[in-house]
Amino acid sequence: MSAKAISEQTGKEFLYKHICTTAAVQNRFRYANVTAETDWERLVQDHPWLLTERLVVKPDQLIKRRGKLGLVGVNLDLGGVKEWLKTRLMKEATVGKAKGILKNFLIEPFVAHKQEEEFYVCIYATREGDYMLFHHEGGVDVGDVDSKALKLLVGVDEKISADTVKSQLLTHAPADKKEMLTSFLVGLFNLYEDLYFTYLEINPLVVTKDGVYVLDMAAKIDATADYLCKAKWGDVEFPPPFGREAYPEEAYIADLDAKSGASLKLTILNPRGRIWTMVAGGGASVVYSDTICDLGGVSELANYGEYSGAPSEQQTYDYAKTILSLMTREKHAEGKVLIIGGSIANFTNVAATFKGIVRAIKDYQNPLKEHEVTIFVRRGGPNYQEGLRVMGEVGKTTGIPIHVFGTETHMTAIVGMALGQRPIDTQPQTPASTRSASFSEVKTGADNSSAQKTRAGLPPAKSTTLFSNHTKSIVWGMQTRAVQGMLDFDYVCSRQEPSVAAMVYPFTGDHKQKFYWGHKEILLPVYKNMADAMKKHPEVDVLISFASLRSAYDSTIETMQYPQIRTIAIIAEGIPEALTRKIIKMADEKGVTIIGPATVGGIKPGCFKIGNTGGMLDNILASKLYRPGSVAYVSRSGGMSNELNNIISRTTDGVYEGVAIGGDRYPGSVFTDHVLRYQDTPGVKMIVVLGEIGGSEEYKICKGIKEGRITKPVVCWCIGTCATLFSSEVQFGHAGACANQASETAVAKNKALEEAGAFVPKSFDELGDVIKSVYDNLVAKGVIVPAKEVPPPTVPMDYSWARELGLIRKPASFMTSICDERGQELIYAGMPITEVFKSEMGLGGTLGLLWFQRRLPRYACQFIEMCLMVTADHGPAVSGAHNTIVCARAGKDLISSLTSGLLTIGDRFGGALDAAAKQFSKAFDSGMLPMEFVNKMKKDGKLIMGIGHRVKSINNPDMRVQILKDFVKQHFPATQLLDYALEVEKITTSKKPNLILNVDGFIGVAFVDLLRSCGGFTRDEADEFVEIGALNGIFVLGRSMGFIGHYLDQKRLKQGLYRHPWDDISYVLPEHMTM
Repeated sequence: MSAKAISEQTGKEFLYKHICTTAAVQNRFRYANVTAETDWERLVQDHPWLLTERLVVKPDQLIKRRGKLGLVGVNLDLGGVKEWLKTRLMKEATVGKAKGILKNFLIEPFVAHKQEEEFYVCIYATREGDYMLFHHEGGVDVGDVDSKALKLLVGVDEKISADTVKSQLLTHAPADKKEMLTSFLVGLFNLYEDLYFTYLEINPLVVTKDGVYVLDMAAKIDATADYLCKAKWGDVEFPPPFGREAYPEEAYIADLDAKSGASLKLTILNPRGRIWTMVAGGGASVVYSDTICDLGGVSELANYGEYSGAPSEQQTYDYAKTILSLMTREKHAEGKVLIIGGSIANFTNVAATFKGIVRAIKDYQNPLKEHEVTIFVRRGGPNYQEGLRVMGEVGKTTGIPIHVFGTETHMTAIVGMALGQRPIDTQPQTPASTRSASFSEVKTGADNSSAQKTRAGLPPAKSTTLFSNHTKSIVWGMQTRAVQGMLDFDYVCSRQEPSVAAMVYPFTGDHKQKFYWGHKEILLPVYKNMADAMKKHPEVDVLISFASLRSAYDSTIETMQYPQIRTIAIIAEGIPEALTRKIIKMADEKGVTIIGPATVGGIKPGCFKIGNTGGMLDNILASKLYRPGSVAYVSRSGGMSNELNNIISRTTDGVYEGVAIGGDRYPGSVFTDHVLRYQDTPGVKMIVVLGEIGGSEEYKICKGIKEGRITKPVVCWCIGTCATLFSSEVQFGHAGACANQASETAVAKNKALEEAGAFVPKSFDELGDVIKSVYDNLVAKGVIVPAKEVPPPTVPMDYSWARELGLIRKPASFMTSICDERGQELIYAGMPITEVFKSEMGLGGTLGLLWFQRRLPRYACQFIEMCLMVTADHGPAVSGAHNTIVCARAGKDLISSLTSGLLTIGDRFGGALDAAAKQFSKAFDSGMLPMEFVNKMKKDGKLIMGIGHRVKSINNPDMRVQILKDFVKQHFPATQLLDYALEVEKITTSKKPNLILNVDGFIGVAFVDLLRSCGGFTRDEADEFVEIGALNGIFVLGRSMGFIGHYLDQKRLKQGLYRHPWDDISYVLPEHMTM
């Protein structure tokens, strides 16, 4: 959601910190917070004024009309405050329908003043701008300020002025206070704008000769503006409405939501309730809550929440396990039900999200059975058949009763089943093939006579026709899946050419992107900047913006500079409301239709679809969206728009056009914009509107019907009827789904629509029946004449999607068994990376997982790390370091220089680890005595790998070998091969003192002992690792550290190009060439 209430303390802190006014704002930052844990001695130390001044104390928990409820202690000393709190702190109170515990109080200095010094001021946001209300009388008895107060509308992008404030708001204010009030009100409004408030009320505002005092304050801020206001806001805590506790699980899901591109919401209403929901989609989640309440389940409804926007399997698992954990804490005498519902998804892979839910169900299968939980599932969308299959399978394997339904079942039918008010379908019906197998021919005549009627007071539609089968669009953002979906839709609609002319993506250069047009591959241009795209594609009049919430505003404003664009769809959710209103204002001025923000888009069957609207091709075909029907709809919710596609296709001849205007408080276009377009469109015979709680746009439809501007049948239902039954305020999934007054409730709007003459069902459950009844009546009257179905052309399925559905198989190009990065967490050889760190395995343990696929013993990990340390470097003179240095001094980069050094590693330099391990192992395993081994190698004319050193000798031992030998002897269970090698060393050093077991040889034989004796490998596995060169990897990895060090050293020393000196080269030319 966007507009969120903040505590009075937070609101005042913002005001005191950031207001800019010449009025003297008194008592800045003079407030103290009190809870049950408050240390009064410390509190007094921090706020010494508590001992010297008279005080006011009140709860700070979003409670309205505290004075009238007796919840304000006035003119008390500190002792009086403590006494007053004794009967209230941590005590239950009732405020309206809500019962809650008073646990957070605010103490402030008492301000002695006269009644005539109290004023009322309020600023709140609307679509057209921000209203400032001012009344010259304030306080608890202010009464109906909406009718009393003077109002000033500051339009979007307009500035407030002192003269306007004086002339329009302060006409009844005392003359001696006008200057101070003017300065304060102007400063307050600028603060309101700068800090993205959506509501700010001060009552009373006290103005004395000393200055201005803000006594009581209530405020909401636009939480989506966090990325703009973080520096000024800091970390803001949003308290829950009074009567509802703040649960850690809610905070956990909010944190998941903040870290995800998907939408995850959870509100716990009654943790002891027996009805729990896990619903996909902001609109659908409201519909399910409505239906539960309609069927009498409000007292048992445990939670409200939603997951949408294509969450990953892991995110869905985290969300589901939170719900399952909550619902299996307390038993219920009647058992519990879990409703896993949702509309038909547009782009979410249902199977992927259901896999996360299935994992959670398996983890909680015993508690679920113990608490007698029955699960009801209904879902549709991409890959939903596989999702329903795995959900059904987990029910069979775990023994948990899980009832599974798809798109053939009405969306909310499972609620009645779950509550025992309708039988559970054991054999769900599949849709009849003839039910929606026709489309309407456009009739002209009497039906169109009303299309040209206009009445004063209703805005004219910007353009009756937004899309045709020749519409061309530009897509902003690299959304290849959405574009391919649009092209497949175009093809199945028998369009002559693609609806997408080009894409704009500022983060790459101009290039071409490959797509499919039916069976054929085509290339679409991608431009770095908008200007080039517009210039080269003048036929484009629609822009579909997949820009992020941070860049959507700028890119939309830029788009509207081009007169050719008549329609813009903004997909992003979470654009600050103040920016959205600026977009709307500019669009109105330029005659551009905006669809969104926070929308999936819209669809005109047979002509054009926006992005992911309508879902995958199978749903396009199932809902007959490849050709026009007679019914046009407008909805807020994207997910519910797809559900309407399904309902309309099953009950009528299909959809003519459908638009999801978006869930924000201020959508770019409103219901009436589209209803009036449909009224003026001959092909539309009836209109369906899915409204919702919040706002007042539905009343404009009532007005249009009453005045005769809208004559076509309108079927309308506003979701959110459950809100009036909840004891505390619940913010639903859409930002705009919140009633600020009685007229904005869904119940009030449904009643008004019915009275105006719209067809209003009794519940969403009956929506399909009412649509069918109206449609059948139009067919009977001859207004709609169904036409024969024309089969659409077939579109090949993408390989990736066919594989996702399990329809094909293909051998993988690669196989890997050491690492998996596809899930929520990186996995090394089966161990999550978090576990790797928790176990403190270190580099040696990590190497063990990735190289040997084993969790090695601690001593083995330490030995590996020691080997890396002793092989890290051996000076600049060795061939690898020398090559690295020469490359570095030639100006090459790090990778090139490192590679140059590594390429010198072989049998003569560094490669002795593997060779030594193989030679000594073979001799030892064949039963050869050390002397026999030495003699045989001499006889064969071969060097013993790992024996010999240029500098070190038996008298000048290599300390690296000594360190490793001491560790190995102390920690290894067995050292048979090392002992054998040391016997060989005795023989070779007796002949020449520098023929010692060097560090390469030692590591080689010791590693064989480690592999053979640690208990983690069979003998064959140990020998295989030696054979495939694993031991040389130790040297390569270790020495890479040294080579990089040499590279950095040369760069730091700024060494120039290396040229080998002549006096170090012996020039030996052939004799015949020197004569």
